[in-house]
Amino acid sequence: MDNPYQHSDDFVKLNLPDISEQPEYLFNEDELQFDKDINCATELMDKNISDGRCDKIAIISDKVKWSYYKLNRISSKIAHVLKDDLGLIPGNRVLLRSANSPMAVACWLAVLKAGGVVVSTMPLLRASELMTIVNKAQIKFALCDERLAEELKNTSTDYLKHLCLFDANAEKSLNSQLEKLMENKPSSFTDVKTRADDPALIAFTSGTTGDPKATIHFHRDVIAMCICVVDGLLKSNEDDIFIGSPPMAFTFGLGMLVTFPLYAGASVVLLEKPSPANLIVAIEKYNATICATAPTAYKVMLNSYENHDISSLKKAISSGEHLPLQVFEQWRKKTGNMIINALGSTEMIHMFISAVGDDIKPGTIGKALYGYEIAILDSENRPIGVDKKGRLAVRGPTGCRYLADERQRNYVINGWNVTGDICSIDEEGYVRFESRSDDMIISSGYNIAGPEVEDALNTNKKIFESAVIGIPDKDRGAIVKAFIVLHDRHFPSDELAIEIQKYVKRVIAPYKYPREIEFIESLPRTRTGKVQRSKLRKMQSIKLETTLCGSHQKR
Repeated sequence: MDNPYQHSDDFVKLNLPDISEQPEYLFNEDELQFDKDINCATELMDKNISDGRCDKIAIISDKVKWSYYKLNRISSKIAHVLKDDLGLIPGNRVLLRSANSPMAVACWLAVLKAGGVVVSTMPLLRASELMTIVNKAQIKFALCDERLAEELKNTSTDYLKHLCLFDANAEKSLNSQLEKLMENKPSSFTDVKTRADDPALIAFTSGTTGDPKATIHFHRDVIAMCICVVDGLLKSNEDDIFIGSPPMAFTFGLGMLVTFPLYAGASVVLLEKPSPANLIVAIEKYNATICATAPTAYKVMLNSYENHDISSLKKAISSGEHLPLQVFEQWRKKTGNMIINALGSTEMIHMFISAVGDDIKPGTIGKALYGYEIAILDSENRPIGVDKKGRLAVRGPTGCRYLADERQRNYVINGWNVTGDICSIDEEGYVRFESRSDDMIISSGYNIAGPEVEDALNTNKKIFESAVIGIPDKDRGAIVKAFIVLHDRHFPSDELAIEIQKYVKRVIAPYKYPREIEFIESLPRTRTGKVQRSKLRKMQSIKLETTLCGSHQKR
C-alpha cells in the first residue's frame, strides 16, 4: 500500500496521538479549508515573489537588509545543502539553534522547502536540555549559529549526526561551514510537495513536571494561524514593519516575527538582543508599526517613552503573561493607543483570544479569534455559564498534538483543548484571566517549570533537597524562588546563595535560575511525603523570618 503522506521518514506521524485523543478541529470558514497538498514555505514565499515583491525588504537586522528575492534565494540554497550534501529526506527533523536573525529565518524556510520538520530551540538552552530535545524528537540534523555551537557539541546522543554551522548575519561571508556549502548551489529550489497535514514543526514547551512536551504542528496549522491573526485580527498589509522580543523558538515569536510578516508581504526587524531599551530605540529607528513583546517590556519602555519618537507604532501586542491594567492604562495615556492583549499557547501554535481597536475591553484578554470557539469548564468538564470561574477550553483550526506523550489526555478533554488557565467569560464573550491552574511560573513572558529548576538545584552536591515556587515581582510579574535544605556541614550564607545561582545558570537556561533563595531546615510535607508548596507560598506571603530560614538572596 502506498504511503498516504509525502514524508519518507514517518517517525512523527507514527508518534502522533491516537485520533480519539486529538481535539475536535473546526474548519467552519472557507479560508481555513485547505487543499490536500500544501507546503507552508511555498505559501509564504512564492506569493510574495509572484506578487512583485522581489525588491521589497523582507528582513532588517543591525547588519543587513534582505529583500524577498534574496531571502528566497538564500533559503533555496540552504535547502539544496540539506538535501544534496547532508542527505535530508522528507520527514527528517532538523534542530535550529540561533537567536532571531536573517539566517535563522532562511534556515527555517529551507527546512520546510526540503520537506523537513523544524525544531527551533532557545539560544540559552544548555547541553542537557538540548540532549533531551534531540533524543525525544530523534533529530539527525542541526543548523546552528557558530557562536552557539559549544552546548550542542556537548550533547551526548546517538541521534545527532550532522551539525552544520552558520554566520547568523551572513551577507557575503563564506567563512562558516554552511556558507561554504551554499556557495555553488542553485538559487532556486523545487519545494517538496507536502500534504496539508504533514508535520511542519515541533515546538517544545516545558510542562509543570519539568519534562518538556513536544507539540506537533502541520503545514496547514502555520497558514491557519496567519489567516486567523493577520487577516482576522491585525489586518496587516505590506506597508507594516513588524518588530518584537519573543524568540522564534517560541511560537509567539515564530508568528509575530517570521510567518505573519511574510504572509502579509511586510517587513520585519530582527534584534538579537531585544531588551526593552534596545526595542524602543529600534522602533524609532526603523519606524516599526507592529510590536510584540511581554507586558514587563512595555512597562520598562514607558519609563523612557519621552526620549523616543515611537509615533509610527500603531499596534502593540502583549502576550506571554498577564497584562496588568495599570500598564494598559499608562500605555494608552502616553501613546494614545491601547495595548492588544492576547492569549495563546504552544499547543495551539499561537494566540486564539484577543481584541483590537474599539473591540478592546480593558481588564479582559479579548474574545475568541476568527475560527475559534471557547468555553469555561467546571471540575466535571462541563461548560458553565457567564461570569463563573473555571478552566479555559478552546477549539478551532489548530490544536494540541503531543509527540508520544501520555499528557495528551490531560490537555485534550472531550475534544476541547484545556489550556491550564482559570478564566471567566462575560455576557459579551470577553475572557477575563484569573490565574493558572498548575505550577507554571511565568516570568517576563518566559514559562518556567518549577520541577525543572528543582532538578537542576538538586544536582548540586551541597543541596540535600529543594522546592521552587513563583512569587510576585513588580518588574517581571513573577520570579523563581527556591527553598533549599543543605546537606550537613554546609551552612547558609549570601555567598553560598550566589554560588548556587551561578551553578543553576550553568546547568539550565539562565533565565530559569532562582532569583531569590531561602535556606530552611526542612521542607513541609504531607503524610504521604509530598512537598506542600501551598505552605511555602503561605510562608512567603506572611514573610516568615526565623533563625531557621537562614539568609535571603535576590539578584
